[in-house]
Order: sequence, then structure tokens, then C-alpha cells
Amino acid sequence: QVQLVESGGGLVQAGASLRLSCAASGPPFTNYAMGWFRQAPGKEREFVATISRSGTTTDYADSVKGRFTISRDNAKNTVYLQMSSLKPEDTAVYFCARRWAIDGSRSRRDYSYWGQGTQVTVSS
Repeated sequence: QVQLVESGGGLVQAGASLRLSCAASGPPFTNYAMGWFRQAPGKEREFVATISRSGTTTDYADSVKGRFTISRDNAKNTVYLQMSSLKPEDTAVYFCARRWAIDGSRSRRDYSYWGQGTQVTVSS
């Protein structure tokens, strides 16, 4: 059974840090590139970061570059999103997703399976 389960969200003040985790089960984790996306109320789901299936290639949205770091532990079937210097505009539901490919993509249409999301709220 395929599952992606996000965790680690919460309510924090601006400037704080959070680490999101996404635990995967089902098909071999190393077959998939992974991505993080987010969706704020009333807005479309947007790209945040992606990582290749080997973990050697990453990509970030300009809005989070230098503040967020994506990583993966293939032995634990888990992808992480370390978020630092959080801003109120980072408030959103954060989703992880998998893509049957070597590298990730910025397009949500390229991902075949999604988790249920975890809420991140940053207060000013």
C-alpha cells in the first residue's frame, strides 16, 4: 500500500525553524524523486523544493532558497524539509509528493502520489 505521511508542522513565531518529515511506504523509495509543495488559503498549490532519487540534485523556489533545505534518508524512506528564518508568508499546508523519475520537477502535474499535508503557521 502506497503511503506518504507528513509530520512536523506547527505554530511558530517568525524567525523560528521547523523540520518537516515525510515517511514513505509501498514501492521502493529510491525509485522516486520527491518534492515538497505548499498551499495557502485561497491560493494554488505551489512548488517549494525537490530532490532527486539519489539525493544529489536539489531545486528550490526562489522564495525559500537559502532558508529551506530538502534532504532524504533512503535507508529510512523519509524526505525532510528543514525550514529556517520562517516568515508569515510561509504559512500554508505543506505536502510531499513522489515522482517516478531520476530528478524532481517544479510542476505538480509531474507527481503521481501525494500525502495529506501538514499545517505550518508562522505568526508575526
